[in-house]
Amino acid sequence: MLRKRLLAALAALATAFVLAVGAPSVSSAAETPEAAAACTAPNWVAGQWYESGAIVRYTNGLYYRAKHANPGYDPTISTWYWEPYRCDGGGGNTSFVVSQAQFNQMFPSRNAFYTYQGLTAATSAYPGFARTGDDATRKREAAAFLANVNHETGGLVHIVEQNTGNYPHYCDRNQPYGCPAGQAAYYGRGPIQLSWNFNYKAAGDALGIDLLNNPWLVERDAAVSWKTALWYWNTQRGPGRMTPHDAMVNGNGFGETIRSINGALECDGRNPAQVESRVNAYRNFARILGVDPGGNLYC
Repeated sequence: MLRKRLLAALAALATAFVLAVGAPSVSSAAETPEAAAACTAPNWVAGQWYESGAIVRYTNGLYYRAKHANPGYDPTISTWYWEPYRCDGGGGNTSFVVSQAQFNQMFPSRNAFYTYQGLTAATSAYPGFARTGDDATRKREAAAFLANVNHETGGLVHIVEQNTGNYPHYCDRNQPYGCPAGQAAYYGRGPIQLSWNFNYKAAGDALGIDLLNNPWLVERDAAVSWKTALWYWNTQRGPGRMTPHDAMVNGNGFGETIRSINGALECDGRNPAQVESRVNAYRNFARILGVDPGGNLYC
C-alpha cells in the first residue's frame, strides 16, 4: 500500500512538472533526428539500391533524398528519383548569387516568359549549379550561364528558334523511339535552345518529364524551359571536352563553355564575331555581379 501511494505521488509530481514547464514539442522532436540524419548521411554509391526516403551525400557535398526507390541513379541527373535535401530538413536551392534586380539589369528587354522565379525554381533540379566553390566561382558560373543564354536567345527575347526552315531537320529517324510528336516538333526552344529529338528524350528522362511526346512544354512552362537549359549546362559536353558546369567550377574558363555549347560552329577561329558576342556578355554580367571574369575567355 505504501509503495502504491509513493508511485501515485511521483506521478502527480511529474504531471505538475509537465504542466508547469510545458510538454516537449512534437514537431521539434520529429524534425531533429531527420535533420541529424541528413548531416550524417552515407555517401551516394552508384549502382547501390536505395529505398524511397533514403538520404545520401553526393560527390558535390550536397544532400539528396530518394523520392522513389531506385538502383543507385545519379541524383543530379535522375531528378525524378531524387530531390535536393538540406541538413535542416528543407529542400531545394534556397539562394541564388544573382538577385532579381541584377537579373533585370542583365535582361532589360527580356520576354515576360523568362521569369526570375522560373529560373530560381529550376535550380532545385541541379543544386550544385552556382553553389559550388567559393563566392567568386559561383558568381562566375552564374554569369557564364546567363551570358550564353543571352547569346542563344537574343537577350532572353526569343523562346523558340527563329529560322522555321530548320524545324524539320531536327528529327533523327535512326533513333528507336523516332519522332512521335512530329517531324518538325523538335526545333530549338528555351534559354539554350534545346533541339533534336534525342536531346528532348534525354532531357525529359533526366528531369522526369515526357518531352519526347510533348516538346511544347519547353516553350510553355518557364520552369521546365529553364530546367532544360540547366540540364544541358550541368550534364552535357556537346562538342566540347567537359560540361559547362565543370569548366567553370574547375577553373577552365568561359571559353570552354562556348566550346561545349556551340564549339563546332564557333571555336578555333570559325566564327569569331559570335564568340566575341558571348565574351562581351560574360564580362558585362561578371561586372554586374562584382566578380573578376577570370582567364581563358575564348575558345
